[in-house]
Amino acid sequence: MTPALLAIIYLSFVSLGLPDGLLGAAWPAMHSDLGAAVSLAGTISVVICLGTIVSSLMTDRLVRRLGTGRLTAASVAMTAVALFGFSTCTALWQLVLWAIPYGLGAGAVDAALNAFVATHYAARHMNWLHCCWGIGAAMGPTVMSWQMAGPASWPGGYRVVGVVQVALVAAIALSLPLWRDRATGTDAADEGHGRDGVPAARRELLRRPGVPQAMAGFLCYCALESSCGLWASTLLVLGHGVPAQTAALLASLFYVGITVGRLLSGMLTLRLDGRQLLRLGEVVMALGLATLLLAPGKLALGAGLALLGLGCAPIYPQMIQLTPVRFGTDGTQSLMGMQMACAYVGSMAFPPLMGLVMERVSPLLLPVVAAALLAAMTVCLEVCDRRAGGVGAKAADGEQTGR
Repeated sequence: MTPALLAIIYLSFVSLGLPDGLLGAAWPAMHSDLGAAVSLAGTISVVICLGTIVSSLMTDRLVRRLGTGRLTAASVAMTAVALFGFSTCTALWQLVLWAIPYGLGAGAVDAALNAFVATHYAARHMNWLHCCWGIGAAMGPTVMSWQMAGPASWPGGYRVVGVVQVALVAAIALSLPLWRDRATGTDAADEGHGRDGVPAARRELLRRPGVPQAMAGFLCYCALESSCGLWASTLLVLGHGVPAQTAALLASLFYVGITVGRLLSGMLTLRLDGRQLLRLGEVVMALGLATLLLAPGKLALGAGLALLGLGCAPIYPQMIQLTPVRFGTDGTQSLMGMQMACAYVGSMAFPPLMGLVMERVSPLLLPVVAAALLAAMTVCLEVCDRRAGGVGAKAADGEQTGR
């Protein structure tokens, strides 16, 4: 694959991350303007995640029909349209409607590009790919905080990010000849499928040792990340009395931690194998959650969110990178779509539940619930490696250094 095409894939993940932190950063102001309860941000999150689940399960067919490049361009364009729609909303039901195309666009590009990179590239590229997602996710709340300080407020934040998305669509569209060049010989649309380009049966994939535990690990991780990403700003405002604008800026440190951590993780893959990186991330996540639980002030809260993000950094990319290593390349695209669907189930189910807990019990319970999810994820991943034959950690090192 050419360096130019790899750069386009990186840009695509920047576009994927840009909108992810917007709702959580803006919601303390949005819910007042729209006359909506605090917990109803979870409703928007549910709709987005339903769209991503549907599109991720359809990715196998969409990639074979459109090719990865065209699917990526169409998906980013769909999210751009949705963001402009968000900026015009004056009621909750309008946000719900615009959340549908946003979710559909995000899910397809996520599953397609993850499978493509996991099949063709070493772990450092997967970490740097998701570092690009973190750059976008960190930029989103920062842009929103900047716009909320001026007259444009939160609609301006959505418009600015929408314009950036449109520019990225243009860049991806111009790169389509590169995707077509890559499709010659071994078609990019067929990479990661079963033999002869036929997708492996999902029932067959589910019977492979370790697959159910891997899917549960995706669910737990994304439940934790999405809940913290959505409600961190609200935790600071309602739980610790931090002003909304300051809280939006501090909440962005979670995504800054993820971004910096994934840049470092890409370098660490030259020295550590996949399992070692996962365990290192789990330990740092635990330190971040402990800091949030014991935080005496704004600086400590910001440090806790940054540490939590730093620990999250290697988890998702390494789980993805280890997929073909643990379970084989036959059916990688189908399995990736299933894992993405489980990830989005976690992202869909837990944020609204967390919102209810924060609203009806206490916002200070966010780090407690996150700690429980971290423990469950750790157990699932350990069992997955054992049932998959324990090859994940050993083979990952070869994947990282042999390409």
